[in-house]
Amino acid sequence: MYNFLKSSFFVAAIMLLGGCSFVKSPEVKGSQKVFEEEDLYILSALALEDSGDHNNSSNIFNTLYLKTGKNEYLYRSLRNDLAANQNERVISRADEISGDKIEDFELIRIKIIALIRAEKLVEAKELAIRLVASSNSENDYLLLSDIYVKLKQYDTALKYLEGAYIKDYNEKILEKIAVVLYVNLERKKDAIAQLETHSRIHGCSKFICTKLIGFYSNDNNVDGLLSTYLRLYKIDPHNDIGEKIVQIYGYKKEYLKMIEFLEENKINNEILFQLYIQTKKYKKAVSIAKELYEDSGDITYLAQSAIFEYESSENKSDKAMHKSVVAKLQEVIKTNRDGMYLNYLGYLLIDHDIDVKKGIAYIKEALKGEPNSIYYLDSLAWGYYKLGDCQRAAKIMKKVQNSDGSSNEDVLKHIEAIKECVKNKKGKN
Repeated sequence: MYNFLKSSFFVAAIMLLGGCSFVKSPEVKGSQKVFEEEDLYILSALALEDSGDHNNSSNIFNTLYLKTGKNEYLYRSLRNDLAANQNERVISRADEISGDKIEDFELIRIKIIALIRAEKLVEAKELAIRLVASSNSENDYLLLSDIYVKLKQYDTALKYLEGAYIKDYNEKILEKIAVVLYVNLERKKDAIAQLETHSRIHGCSKFICTKLIGFYSNDNNVDGLLSTYLRLYKIDPHNDIGEKIVQIYGYKKEYLKMIEFLEENKINNEILFQLYIQTKKYKKAVSIAKELYEDSGDITYLAQSAIFEYESSENKSDKAMHKSVVAKLQEVIKTNRDGMYLNYLGYLLIDHDIDVKKGIAYIKEALKGEPNSIYYLDSLAWGYYKLGDCQRAAKIMKKVQNSDGSSNEDVLKHIEAIKECVKNKKGKN
């Protein structure tokens, strides 16, 4: 009720200020004030428009038009009539002003829109044809093509659109062409071909690439999607587009290309890290794991950095490398006593004779969590072997063999070495 009263007050106030006699003045520039209260009229009309009272807003803008002769007020008034769904009123007012003439293009456009909304499509078409002939405007070609689409005369709509497109290769017109071809005429290949041809000659703008992505997605054309996303990423390198590219490479199982893309663009180091592991590029995995650890503080990345530093080393006897790997793993187990890390560190200390007893202690701790792990048991047996306690080592190795763990290459070597050790010990006795 309050809004209604306020709107009524605005209208009444304007009518009171304006009086009863409106004489159209000679047309003046929009920046020039014709009468003292012009700004108040404008503010009132805009306030009513914002509140959704389009009828009263139209009335005030019409008053402004009659008092000033400024066409922009007329257009604003008519657009408010359209917003209020007063289509017949728009048609009638336009006819009173223009008659049968095509001089004021903007006025004719507004009338055509009203005719379309009033379902007077044939009349709208005829008027739009005349407008296009006079204005030669791309927007008017689009308006005419929309009418032909509503009339389901798709080939004619396409003819007008193509005629407009070749003037300056406007992307909005091209998009309309593609929609008519793809949706209305079901010529999907032709629609995509039109967009692709334009993109190859004039470049794949964000607008055109996005349209292509929609068509390729609808057709489940994975190769087309990938090609277009890659072009789009070059002009709009956002992470969400990059992630789509990575997903498609994954779907196609083109991991080397995915690695190349991730290396070049640095959009997802976690995926790149997993790919390095999957493809056994351990040296590269080390540097990525270090970056991930520095960025996230996640200790597991430090552990993986240590493990892959060792695994990627060509010289497993490199003492400098041992020192680096041991230091990282000791840092890891300060906060994460996971059996895998304890065993890896323990085995490293044992196998390279760095500190066999400490290595055994780490492995024993790992076995508390997983007492039947053949890998931990193998490491423990190897520790006792290194200490010369071959009988104890052999006893532990029996558990490994009984658990079908003897197929592992390293385990087999350990079994043979421990057997030989036991044999030599007996020989000496």
